[in-house]
Amino acid sequence: MLLSGACSRAGPDPGPRNVTLHQKWALQPGDRLAGYSVQSGLGDITVDIQGNRVFMPFDGQVQPAEGNADQCIILSSPDVPAYLFRLCGLRQVKLGDLSQGDPIGSGNTVAFATLRRQADGTWAMVEPAKELLSQFLDRP
Repeated sequence: MLLSGACSRAGPDPGPRNVTLHQKWALQPGDRLAGYSVQSGLGDITVDIQGNRVFMPFDGQVQPAEGNADQCIILSSPDVPAYLFRLCGLRQVKLGDLSQGDPIGSGNTVAFATLRRQADGTWAMVEPAKELLSQFLDRP
């Protein structure tokens, strides 16, 4: 569960971010299946981080994901304006403007999705580079 009260920055938490995906799959993070919560979907890379922390790979903003804010966050950065990153499964999430190396939250099984802006304004899931995923897992 996201705990927005864990934010260390002054000021209000940013509102939820709506991301319109170019692709649409039947199951999305946050959906319920036989009474269980779906944690990831097609296009996500799920990593067992064994309770460890996830870090900001660059300066940017962390917002709850609209529609499943209790499970997923959206990370944006002016350093990579054509990309968004969706992370699901974190606990004790820090929302708002964060700096490179700041911890975002921790978790057991965390799903990472990389989204690239399309010409029509929607977002498409793309395969993340291993090096980029490593930056989330190792403090820079």
